[in-house]
Amino acid sequence: MKHIINPYEHINDTARNNSDCPDVVLPEEIFFTISIIGVLENLIVLLAVAKNKNLQCPMYFFICSLAISDMLGSLYKILENILIMFRNRGYLKPRGNFESTADDIIDCMFILSLLGSIFSLSVIAADRYITIFHALQYHSIVTMRRTIITLTVIWIFCTGSGIAMVIFSHHVPTVLTFTSLFPLMLVFILCLYIHMFLLARSHARKISTLPRANMKGAITLTILLGVFIFCWAPFILHVLLMTFCPNNPYCVCYMSLFQVNGMLIMCNAVIDPFIYAFRSPELRDAFKKMLSCHRFR
Repeated sequence: MKHIINPYEHINDTARNNSDCPDVVLPEEIFFTISIIGVLENLIVLLAVAKNKNLQCPMYFFICSLAISDMLGSLYKILENILIMFRNRGYLKPRGNFESTADDIIDCMFILSLLGSIFSLSVIAADRYITIFHALQYHSIVTMRRTIITLTVIWIFCTGSGIAMVIFSHHVPTVLTFTSLFPLMLVFILCLYIHMFLLARSHARKISTLPRANMKGAITLTILLGVFIFCWAPFILHVLLMTFCPNNPYCVCYMSLFQVNGMLIMCNAVIDPFIYAFRSPELRDAFKKMLSCHRFR
């Protein structure tokens, strides 16, 4: 998906000369280090839920889905760096069949990371909504069976969409579809928030009697959503500018920050596990138990 992931390969020299903004280049070691940390942190989240039965509930399964999305985003950069390293040392033929196939697989992982994050945050928002306003019926509505089916459908859809976007990456409708999912998720969650606010005003007493954990979960979602927007929005804007005004000096000036925007995406995978740990005492205790067991072995 070079048209989206590596847009600088398609920006001509005229566009570069029309801008006084030099490309901001960051050392690959920074990307590699952040990616490694992101993979390890999210892997710990998955292991914590897998090893603790008290965490094996719908809410934490949705969080695991988000953790997998973050981990894919980090793995994408690690594999890309390894591929570049092998190519630079002459083990791979430039633009050969193997490199092209590997590049498509890596790009598909990147798309999966974004799509998985979008849908995971959406189902977490729906879960929080049901928890707050349908607390008594929550366990009958959000069952483990429905949770597994929902996540299975989401990841099948994301995988199919990711493959399709890689195949048709050079078509403008594909780019529009790719970028439109981001604001659609925001609209969906915003509608839930507005409805939650309106219901909260009319059911203030009822909500005040709910367990604090329910409201705390909604606040955690807000933090996760804010971090996601901050880390991904610059890249989404980059894709739109690269598609519709690649030769405009102002657009090219913004696109000179491509590597900075990429680093923000990597940082998202590192920040999210800290949010889980900070906001969830159960998950924090699970982390401590896992780390203490490894220390004494």
